[in-house]
Amino acid sequence: MKFSVFQVSRKGGRDKNEDRMGYCYTSGSAIFMLADGMGGHPDGEVAAQLAVQTIATMFQNEARPELPDVQAFLNNVVRAAHRQILRYAMDRAMLDPPRTTLVVAVVQEGCVAWTHCGDSRLYLIRRGELLTRTRDHSLLEHDLLKPSASQPQAPKNRNVLFTCLGSPTKPVFSVVGPVNLQQGDRIMLCSDGLWSALKEEDIVADLTRQPVDVAVPELVEKALRLAGRKSDNVTCLAMAWETPDTFESTRGSITTDSILDGVFASTVQGGWLDPDSDDLDDDAIERSIAEINEAIRRSSLKKKT
Repeated sequence: MKFSVFQVSRKGGRDKNEDRMGYCYTSGSAIFMLADGMGGHPDGEVAAQLAVQTIATMFQNEARPELPDVQAFLNNVVRAAHRQILRYAMDRAMLDPPRTTLVVAVVQEGCVAWTHCGDSRLYLIRRGELLTRTRDHSLLEHDLLKPSASQPQAPKNRNVLFTCLGSPTKPVFSVVGPVNLQQGDRIMLCSDGLWSALKEEDIVADLTRQPVDVAVPELVEKALRLAGRKSDNVTCLAMAWETPDTFESTRGSITTDSILDGVFASTVQGGWLDPDSDDLDDDAIERSIAEINEAIRRSSLKKKT
C-alpha cells in the first residue's frame, strides 16, 4: 500500500478539545479513526479516546498483516468501543455516561470500507467530484432525506443526534463498502466543527487541488476563521491513495511494502483503556444500561421529594 496522510485537531473556541483521531497500519491494512466527544455530557474526551484506543487495539490484534473480514471487524469494533465507554461509566457509578460520535475507515486490498455513528463524517472524493459522504445520524439529516412534501416546515437543530456511542441505547450504524480505490482518491474524516463551517464544494475543491498535507491544515484554519470565537473543536484526517507507479513523496507519505509481517504502526496515544479488562457481552451491556436507567430514576424521585 502507498498513501499520503495528514491530520490536524484544534480546540477552537471551546475550553478543551474533546475530539480524538488517529491511524494505524500494517504491511497489508490501514485504519483511520475520528471521534468527537459530545458536549453536554461528562468526559466527552474520555469517550472519544476510549473509542479510538479500543479500535486501535483490536486492529493491532487482528490485522496480521490483513484483517480476515473487514466488514465483520467494523461491526465488532463499534460495539466494542460502545461497551468500553459503558464500562468506564459503570466503574465510576456515573448517572450520565460519556458519549461520542465515531467514523472509521479501513483500507485493504485496494479497497475502502467504513462505518460511522453520529455526525462525524467521511468524504470520498475522486477526480474533483464528491463520490459519496456519510449521512449524519441527526434529526435534521433524517428530515432532509424525506420527500420534500413530507419535510417539516421548521427544520430541526442539526446538533440533535439520535444515536452515538455511550448512550444507554444500542448505537445505530451500518458498514459500507468495500469500494475500489483509484489513483488520487481522497478519503477525509472530520468532526462537525469542520463541515458545519465550510461549504461542501469548497471542501472538495481544496482536497482535490492540493496534497493532503497542505489541504488539511488549510481547511482546519478556514473553518476556525469562519466560525470565529464560537468555533467548535475542529478535527480533520485525510489520506490520498496512490498506485505504485505514480507515488510521489510528500509530507505524510507512507509506503508499507517494506514493513515486515507482525510490525504495527500507530498514531493513537494511550489513555483510559484497560487492556487487561474483560470485554462486556451483550447481556452485560443490557444489565449496565438497566442499572444506569434505574439510578437515573431513583435520582429523579429524590429530587421530587
